[in-house]
Amino acid sequence: MINGEGKRDVVLGIIGLLLAILVLVVLAYRGVGAFPITILAGFMVIITNGMSIWDSFSEVYMGGYLSFFKSYFFIFAASSLYAKLMEESGAAIAIGYKFVDWFGKRRAVLIVFLITVVLTYGGINLFIAIFAVTPIIMVLFKEADIPRRLAIGVFVAGSGTVSMSALPGSPALANVIPTRFLGTQITAAPGLGIIAAVMMTIMILLYLKWEENRLRKAGEHFSYIPGTDHKIYEVDRGNLPPAGVSFVPLVIVVGMIIGLKEIIPNSAELIVLSMITSSAAVLLLFWSRIRDKKAAINTGLSGAIGAIAGPCAVVAFGAIVQRSSSFIDVVAWINNLKMNPYWTGTMATAIMSGVTGSASGGLTITLQTFSEQFKASGANLSILHRLISIASGSFGSLPHGSGFFLMFGWLGLTHKECYRFVGVVSVVIPMITFIVLTTAVVAMGL
Repeated sequence: MINGEGKRDVVLGIIGLLLAILVLVVLAYRGVGAFPITILAGFMVIITNGMSIWDSFSEVYMGGYLSFFKSYFFIFAASSLYAKLMEESGAAIAIGYKFVDWFGKRRAVLIVFLITVVLTYGGINLFIAIFAVTPIIMVLFKEADIPRRLAIGVFVAGSGTVSMSALPGSPALANVIPTRFLGTQITAAPGLGIIAAVMMTIMILLYLKWEENRLRKAGEHFSYIPGTDHKIYEVDRGNLPPAGVSFVPLVIVVGMIIGLKEIIPNSAELIVLSMITSSAAVLLLFWSRIRDKKAAINTGLSGAIGAIAGPCAVVAFGAIVQRSSSFIDVVAWINNLKMNPYWTGTMATAIMSGVTGSASGGLTITLQTFSEQFKASGANLSILHRLISIASGSFGSLPHGSGFFLMFGWLGLTHKECYRFVGVVSVVIPMITFIVLTTAVVAMGL
């Protein structure tokens, strides 16, 4: 039996956890960097949960930080190099203009959304896709005169919703993790997944079009990323490389990632190999077009250092949260609600993803805790798989999500400038989707 002091400790720990997440959100909006806000938020969790300050930071925080750095640094470096070479050679700009020719500049939002969906559904992680898509965004949004801050909403809509959790067969972690715990396939509940994808796509495109019109009426215009060389994009199209040849490195990336999955099962190794091979192809195809090759390579590779720092810090904060007693209390509270397994799965996943700032983290913790319970419940595990995958992308996309510090920074944006777009497409719309579909599944007794 828990005594009064124990109850106060539980309440204090949970209050500390909630306040820490609030601090992350508020300070991120005010433009404070990921490292200082995660240190402050981590300190609040540590103090209110009675954890050792030194051990929590030196072992747990740094353990999470270094683990992410170790796992992803070479992926970031290879991707940053590829993006820089594509930009410097003019290949990415040529691809962008070809899309303008095919679809018209008025459809810039739709084009970027579809490109991102194709790349991420093809196996390119959103951390990598942002490097590849940015030069294309610059061309398309410049031609259409759409504010750059809307671009991040379009990119997240393409990478963090439909292709991540709804479409059956997606290689994203949000779709793969449930297979490890539930024994399902990545193509689980294909009909339900397609319905979810259509629902989200319609809502996303309607919302983004409304925002585009609203921003135009407000007098906002396109602007370049601060610190970039505008001359790269302000070119005579006659001086650009042929579009057909420019697509070759991009096709190599997608082709290798899709075609070599079975031969090279280590996804990190495969991505790095694909990016390095594509970078070599850019150099071979456009050698004479890259004026300062040494500078391009140096800038491309060193760009990974700044890009990876923010996500590392947020993952490190998540590591502290998962070690706290209040986190265990939250898990126990969800378990005690005794809901229908579909509601338990979706609500637990959404909450855990929000607390950790990670869709994959929320899914893993939920399934570690409830998977055996789900299996014994009689629920259709394939349907449950699809519902919790979609739910993971809702609260997992709150402002302290690990990827946002990278994506916003890469496009020269702050949370205050652009999170409203991200919040609607990746939190509100997936939340509406999983609530509607879960309600329907429960009502039909599936």
